[in-house]
Amino acid sequence: MLRSILMFSLITLQTMAMALSPAVLSDVSLIPKPVSVIPANGTFKLTDKSAIFVTVESPEVKMIGKYLADKLNPATGFGLEVKTATGDHYAGNIYLFLSADAQLGNEGYQLTINAEVVTLTANKPAGLFNGIQTIRQLFPSNIEMASKQQGPWELQAGTIRDYPEYAFRGVMLDVARHFFQVEDVKRSIDLMAAYKMNVMHLHLSDDQGWRIEIKKWPKLTAIGGSSQVGGEKGGFYTQEQYADIVKYAAERYITIIPEIDMPGHTNAALASYPELNCNGKATKLYSGTKVGFSTLCTKKEITYQFVADVFGELATLTPGPYLHIGGDESHVTKLADYIPFVNRVQDIVAATGKQVIGWDEIALSTLKPNTFVQFWAKAENASKGVKQGAKVIMSPAANAYLDMQYDATTTLGLHWAGYIEVDKGYNWDPATFVPGIGKENILGIEAPLWSETITNMKEIEYMFFPRLPGYAEIGWSAPAGRSWDEYKVRLGSQGGRFKALDINYYPSKLVPWAVEK
Repeated sequence: MLRSILMFSLITLQTMAMALSPAVLSDVSLIPKPVSVIPANGTFKLTDKSAIFVTVESPEVKMIGKYLADKLNPATGFGLEVKTATGDHYAGNIYLFLSADAQLGNEGYQLTINAEVVTLTANKPAGLFNGIQTIRQLFPSNIEMASKQQGPWELQAGTIRDYPEYAFRGVMLDVARHFFQVEDVKRSIDLMAAYKMNVMHLHLSDDQGWRIEIKKWPKLTAIGGSSQVGGEKGGFYTQEQYADIVKYAAERYITIIPEIDMPGHTNAALASYPELNCNGKATKLYSGTKVGFSTLCTKKEITYQFVADVFGELATLTPGPYLHIGGDESHVTKLADYIPFVNRVQDIVAATGKQVIGWDEIALSTLKPNTFVQFWAKAENASKGVKQGAKVIMSPAANAYLDMQYDATTTLGLHWAGYIEVDKGYNWDPATFVPGIGKENILGIEAPLWSETITNMKEIEYMFFPRLPGYAEIGWSAPAGRSWDEYKVRLGSQGGRFKALDINYYPSKLVPWAVEK
């Protein structure tokens, strides 16, 4: 009897160990799916004697090493330090270094694990940062916990080579309909970074609110920033707060793209400055959710001074290459006024040294070189953009809008573009979605989260997850290696990680969730 109990206990312990530590590297459910995973024999064990070594005297690479240490230390309790390697590699440590490898490009990496050391190499620092996200997923999910957890902390041996399919892999957060605090934006950035996404598009203005301080036009925030959907108090980011968000994102290799939507979606600006209206009268602040009723006065010269001042200040604050001019749903702007307006705004943005992005309606105008069209509604507009030489950012509302309800039973979100369950969000290929628009015409993908019904961070998380990892994979992984039946298993294995990260996620019944015990 005693022998049977001991045998049962041994089998139970072995089963638990297998659940926490996959037998081979290729069994780990990584998202996004890497280009290549080659397992090998052996296991690397992280201990309280381990350290993270960087092989160059680079403040940037050291910062990446510290980022990794900060991710591993709370749960392990090891107090891992970042040191500079002087030559030989010693057992038990993690090594980060830059090495010329053209195939890896700007964001790719190679991760080699054996029983002695972990070696992460990349062409560029961004590649090292992406490789760290893979290391995080290779550890048991409780590595993400904020308090000390029981080990062991092991990595299966093998080699991973990985690089992205598209250079642009983004999420849009609408802070205009409902305002979100700086810490909420930072939390969103961290969740994106964990899945190798590299663009955060901030929708900073709309009918319901203006969210960025503009020194030359202070009433934009004093008046336009005071409202939001539902009639509650709004808010805005000071330029210092915005700069802090930009810096925080840059440290995670995420580019911030600010959007000032125009000539429509401008009621907050029109309520702040009557001279931007054709009748010279300020509109009333708006806290509803209708669209298409507002427009800047496109024939007034003051309008273009306003545009130049706003984008001039934003360009100074934003080191990334893009400024987003909106351009969507300007239903009360006559096409004869809309086209010259968009043409002139493109020139204004170009004069700041930035590249223009606009929603697909801007393709009705004459697109300038280095203007990008963001497809959301009409494929014919995206095609018009391509015919003018523009590249496209793919954000089809029916597949990629994070604000759409999962199904009829979920209360958050809308469904004007249809319901987007997790499989529908994953099962599309940007390069075949619109006939005549191939990979060569596409800059990348973006999943927008509009906030008509979203009011706080937990609601943001619920709409992000579990769809966001799928959009990350669409942007990163080659379509030939993707299938829903295989992906849903890998996604299910992320359930423990979601819980460890305290993510409020939608537990889709389509996903076989396998939460670690």
